Amino acid sequence: MKYYYYWIALFVFVIDYVTKKVIVNYVAIDEQIHVLGNHFFIITLHHNKGAAFGILQEQTLLFITITLLVVAGIVWYMVKNRNSGKALLLTGLGLVLGGAFGNFLDRALYGQVVDFLQFTFGSYVFPIFNLADSGIVCGVGLILLDAILSMKNENGDSNERNKQSEHDGQQSI
Repeated sequence: MKYYYYWIALFVFVIDYVTKKVIVNYVAIDEQIHVLGNHFFIITLHHNKGAAFGILQEQTLLFITITLLVVAGIVWYMVKNRNSGKALLLTGLGLVLGGAFGNFLDRALYGQVVDFLQFTFGSYVFPIFNLADSGIVCGVGLILLDAILSMKNENGDSNERNKQSEHDGQQSI
């Protein structure tokens, strides 16, 4: 499918948007809905005026500016690589684009991001996040995986060339 990575971005954006609207309309702030176990997975409404893990609170203009630059960079890189055949890279970029735009819209319209997914691991409570954040994290993971596989292929090719050169050199002696 042509330009599938934009469809992925749109899918992440729409799912994020819809889930945030449902949570805002049906869950009170700090209400806890236990989904899995007593404390393992909880849905709870939280408004985040900062970045990841709540850092840099009240820096909305900074986040909007950075997000616009990141989105422009991602779109430029997607266009540049659209014919590269790098499905992992383009899928990862699509996930990041959709997530970035989802959180951007919240910040631009409301000055804060709606977070609602909370996980607890033993005594550690992971910071509350949303589906846009999940898209970004999964996308970055795919981008890193593509980079690792690309490096492995490049190194593998050069190692094969070195072995062939050594082999050819031994035959000529």
